[in-house]
Amino acid sequence: MGATTPLAGDAMATWEALLQGKSGVTTLEQDWVAKYELPVTFAGQAMVAASTVLSPQEAKRLDPSSQFALISAREAWADAGEPEVDPERLAVDFATGIGGVQTLLDAWSTLQERGPRRVLPMTVPMLMPNGPAAAIGMALSAKGGARTAVSACASGNEAIANAFHRIQRGEADVVVAGGAEAAIHPLPIAAFAAMHALSRKNDSPSAASRPYDTDRDGFVMGEGAGALVLESLESAKSRGAKIYCEIVGGSVTSDSYHITAPDPEGAGAARAMLDALKQADASISDVEHVNAHATSTPVGDIAEYTAIHRVFGAHTENLVIAATKASTGHLLGGAGAIEAIFTILALKQQQVPPTINLDDQDPAIPLNVPRVITRLQRPEAIAISNSFGFGGHNAVLAFRNI
Repeated sequence: MGATTPLAGDAMATWEALLQGKSGVTTLEQDWVAKYELPVTFAGQAMVAASTVLSPQEAKRLDPSSQFALISAREAWADAGEPEVDPERLAVDFATGIGGVQTLLDAWSTLQERGPRRVLPMTVPMLMPNGPAAAIGMALSAKGGARTAVSACASGNEAIANAFHRIQRGEADVVVAGGAEAAIHPLPIAAFAAMHALSRKNDSPSAASRPYDTDRDGFVMGEGAGALVLESLESAKSRGAKIYCEIVGGSVTSDSYHITAPDPEGAGAARAMLDALKQADASISDVEHVNAHATSTPVGDIAEYTAIHRVFGAHTENLVIAATKASTGHLLGGAGAIEAIFTILALKQQQVPPTINLDDQDPAIPLNVPRVITRLQRPEAIAISNSFGFGGHNAVLAFRNI
């Protein structure tokens, strides 16, 4: 696994910061915040600048979303021991919710201010949503296919689910999967703010993302990427690979309810959770931990609780819930990937990270959401990770120890 996030520049340092209850959300220092009089002045910016990790040529020729993706994938590949695999049996499933939006908007500004001759020749390859998957595929010489899931904030989970099923079908032995996003730019911030989707707690940015709290008022933009190396059990065992866990389910459904609002009945999200458990040949009582989507929006948090209760019923009170966006902000298309990493490490270490900023839990959401590190009690239990996105997209992953 690999990651670059608002908490740290790699996966394990991100996890340690999460366990310590840190926040990666800070005030934006860019000049354009004041220039455009943005109503939201903070975000979860990547802790480590991509330009300090990549070569100058890579940084110049890749959109920030692809930069983050490449950094996380290289870390994951190294963590996996750089598997020796037939390139035609090595694939990539890497997602983004928006794609190269910074490249697109900067190129538009260049066209307006300086004319068409000043638009960079690499603009189109840099802004393509499949840019991150392509960059990873070329870096690792993956010839088994490089696909891109684009389903808003469900994208990362969908890409990992796609990779899981690709291996199950025998189409690849190893797949690098995950998601990336880099949309901290004045236009996306202004647009999300116009929807009243973002928190406006400008005076207290580190406390702004507060899932399930009565004082929650919207999500916090984040950026970064997460990557996993998925491999068939036979392939992993044959090379003595370090195995974190087993992915046992990956389900994708849609609400067909509203372009931005979740189904208040939680039907589509519930179907995704149930289908992931069906793929795992598991019952609801087999689940102990849920990494919730939990974006800190007034409507979304309640809708997810409704879906969870719809699936688990009385067993809901036995679930240990983590709402990790309180620390990282919302990485949109990258969220599912980093939260899959959190779910896997929670299983591996049998400990759930604290959910920060939960000072007054909404009584309409009676979930067990620990404020401190909490030990899991059932090493054999399943953990699931939820991701839901605009457009009514739902994607759920299920994991177990091995």
